[in-house]
Amino acid sequence: MSDSLRPLNRPRLYEQVVQRLREHVADSGLRAGDRLPPERTLAEQLGVSRASVKQAIVVLEVQGLVEVRHGGGTYLLRESLDVEPVEELVERQRRLPDVLDAREGLETKLAELAAQRRTEDDMAEIDAALRAMRAEIEAGEVGEDGDRRFHAAVTAAAHSALLAEFMRTIAREIAESRSESLRQPRRPPKSLAQHERIAEAIRRGDAKTAASAMARHLRTVSRVRLLDWDPEA
Repeated sequence: MSDSLRPLNRPRLYEQVVQRLREHVADSGLRAGDRLPPERTLAEQLGVSRASVKQAIVVLEVQGLVEVRHGGGTYLLRESLDVEPVEELVERQRRLPDVLDAREGLETKLAELAAQRRTEDDMAEIDAALRAMRAEIEAGEVGEDGDRRFHAAVTAAAHSALLAEFMRTIAREIAESRSESLRQPRRPPKSLAQHERIAEAIRRGDAKTAASAMARHLRTVSRVRLLDWDPEA
């Protein structure tokens, strides 16, 4: 059979609910911090099961667009619910574990080498990255640029051309994992604190502690809602 005549994909019901919620937020003028209607109300108004509403909320939560407060409702984290297609979410879910494994292997070693080889200029850039991330978070942002700058500074401080090249080859995937992690509720301040512990170990020249602090940080990075999401639930 010609590939052009393959079966058509029908939108899942929860995908249609996501689209209706997106339209509701746009039409009603809801803003970040506002609460969505309860799941029961949404199910009744949309004429669907609560299971379909719940799965739609999970999709929005995975994308960092809403925060579900257990017993307290669902709240907007952004001004709109512009969402990526479910197929793209599934593809990101598929490749994320490999990216996280690669980051742990590479960046743990980079932190160890940075503690052994860093210069005063390297340390100044690491400190500047921490200040930048702190300023972003205090301004209500997630600190993504400061996070990127910190990990780049640690990579540079390791003075390993080959490891730096490996990092460059997966830079896009690393950026994706960074965004995924920092979208988790209350994650940015925790990541900043972990960065500070890594930086202090590097400053002291304590290679073992720097490596273990980086490993702990990357294990935190790996705890994202996307990996627990079942698109078929």
